[in-house]
Amino acid sequence: MPPSPAVPGTTHAPTQTVTRPRSLRLAVRSAVVAAATTAAAVAALLPAAGAAPAAPSPAVSAPAATVAAPVTLAAAAAPVAPTRAPSATAMDLALSKVGAPYRYGAAGPNAFDCSGLVNWAYKNAGVSLPRTSRAMSQVGTPVSKADLRPGDLVFFYRPVSHVAIYIGDGKVVHASTRKAPVKISDLNDRTFNSARRI
Repeated sequence: MPPSPAVPGTTHAPTQTVTRPRSLRLAVRSAVVAAATTAAAVAALLPAAGAAPAAPSPAVSAPAATVAAPVTLAAAAAPVAPTRAPSATAMDLALSKVGAPYRYGAAGPNAFDCSGLVNWAYKNAGVSLPRTSRAMSQVGTPVSKADLRPGDLVFFYRPVSHVAIYIGDGKVVHASTRKAPVKISDLNDRTFNSARRI
């Protein structure tokens, strides 16, 4: 291909016109369409900031693509902040008290009995529970031992006289006895009665 003539009064070298093969032009066109589709999908996910975001300018000039089907941008929905389940928050709060002393009738923040620890943890997670383990065993949704999830309440003995919070892997966090502080124990160390999901 012959070079294009130099323009009088310029100091740069003459440019050459390059003809791209048809397959390369189609590949570039497909890439442009894919990029535009991706940008539209991303724009639909971004929160509206009072005005529509400016379209990004392409870094490489490419021929306009023909789209067979019309593309419609969906209205951007306001982002939803992920919320943490109160049971997960309560579990973390109870775990933060491992080592705190046991004291009968205490409900924190420095000493606990079993139901006092659970009550304190859930209260600080925004959930109000009854004060005693037996009353707690009547709230929420019943859960089988096989279906326990972290944050579930686990009750022991017949009649119910002890409560703990399941933390996963067959473990619970609880205020056990006067002889031990708040601690993590195996779920099977005590006689399982029932479990509830709050």
